Amino acid sequence: MTEIDSFPITEGKRPAVPLTELTAWLDSYLKVADFKDWSNNGLQVEGNSSVTRIAASVDTSVRSIEDAIASGANLMVVHHGLFWNKPLMVTGPHRRRLQAALDAGLSIYAAHLPLDAHPEIGNNAMIASALSLQNAQPAFGIGQMGELPYELSLQDFAERVQKLTGEICLVHGGGGGTGVHKLGVVSGSGAEFIAEAARLGLYTLLTGEPEHKHFHDAFELGLNVVYAGHYETEVFGVRALAARLEEQFGLPWQLLHLPTGL
Repeated sequence: MTEIDSFPITEGKRPAVPLTELTAWLDSYLKVADFKDWSNNGLQVEGNSSVTRIAASVDTSVRSIEDAIASGANLMVVHHGLFWNKPLMVTGPHRRRLQAALDAGLSIYAAHLPLDAHPEIGNNAMIASALSLQNAQPAFGIGQMGELPYELSLQDFAERVQKLTGEICLVHGGGGGTGVHKLGVVSGSGAEFIAEAARLGLYTLLTGEPEHKHFHDAFELGLNVVYAGHYETEVFGVRALAARLEEQFGLPWQLLHLPTGL
């Protein structure tokens, strides 16, 4: 059982919070208007007018929607939503997702880059905190950079990340034996930032998934890269956001842990 699996499901009273009040708070807290990415951040599916329970999920799928409904949730907060700045025909899996949510009155609120970049509960801020990153500052647009309290060997660092995420890491030792001290963190798909990490004088980049076109960059630029999984580096934010909503509104919540292995 990983740290993420064992995170408790909260119970207790179920206050009814107007959906409009909750989404307005989310829009402000996450500063969704400041992000012009390819995701339609914010309320993507409007369900019941009030919220009594929340489900949190990295991805929006038929499975996550069905699990959210089964948990009694009427709002699901997600990192990867249903709409990505282009029209989608309401057919196939997309229709089944929408149909299931609408039939159950389940609202879906998506936050993509706003949840990567948030300085308190964002994916990268949470990972940096869990790794005790010192002098942390924003980098790579949505990520973080800083220094570990002490230098680790690349193997020891990868093992530490594995314990944190529960994912076996893919390690590219382009640093030629350099230990891990100056570190960059970019959740999800951050291989494109290898060159920038090298320019910043970092020893290692921690991100989610590799891209073939950037494979040689790490070795030719002398940078270690640790890939800890796209899903596993992006579960931190939705989990922390749901906990923050409980703190703000008293709403019980459940994490729908549906790892992809990617």
